[in-house]
Amino acid sequence: MKTILETDSDFICDINAPCFQLLSTEEMELVRATKTQILFRKGDNLTKQGTFASYVLFVIKGLALQYIEGEVNKSFNLRIIKPGEFVGLSPVFTKNTFNYSSVALTDCQAFLIEKETIARLTKQNGDFGFGLIRRYCGQNTSLTETLRTVLFKQMNGRMADTLLYLDNIKEDYPEIFHLLSRKDLADFAGISTESAVKLLKNLEKDSVINLKDKDIEITDKIRLDKIGKNG
Repeated sequence: MKTILETDSDFICDINAPCFQLLSTEEMELVRATKTQILFRKGDNLTKQGTFASYVLFVIKGLALQYIEGEVNKSFNLRIIKPGEFVGLSPVFTKNTFNYSSVALTDCQAFLIEKETIARLTKQNGDFGFGLIRRYCGQNTSLTETLRTVLFKQMNGRMADTLLYLDNIKEDYPEIFHLLSRKDLADFAGISTESAVKLLKNLEKDSVINLKDKDIEITDKIRLDKIGKNG
């Protein structure tokens, strides 16, 4: 992890994301004055569950993995964080610690913005605040669907949902499966690594997917979707 300075070749001079275009000139100056540009190397933590949160991250480049840490080295993967997404919004409005961890799957470039700035902008700029609420609600909806999958579906259904979710991301990021281990897939489905490997082999045997080293190609999406729905 390193701070990117204005003299660095990979420095991004401004925030061009649509949500920030809703800010006035004065509000944009506030963001510029309270942000730091950081490069997270692959494997670096963007956030660490339980640690004090004084900032919100806005990802500019790269992919990251958001997950919840449990006991005895157990974890559950929640989602893939993509460019244009915020990380760590909860501490702005609730407790002052991160409630999940996130790790860079590739080199990631992000703005670290003081959370007091985000809180102030949310209060004084209705359009910006509305956009932030929509993002937050969208994440909560996804988390609810994830919880439903884990609570009510069998292992086959969980793995099917995991593969379908990642395959949607693969459309824009073809390397996604190469960035994830079999344990990562297992942690998305809430099952053991051994069970994940067995399920993948069974799906390949049934001609639903094709395994190419670390890459996974879905060859029968209709059947996989049916497996996911039936659980």
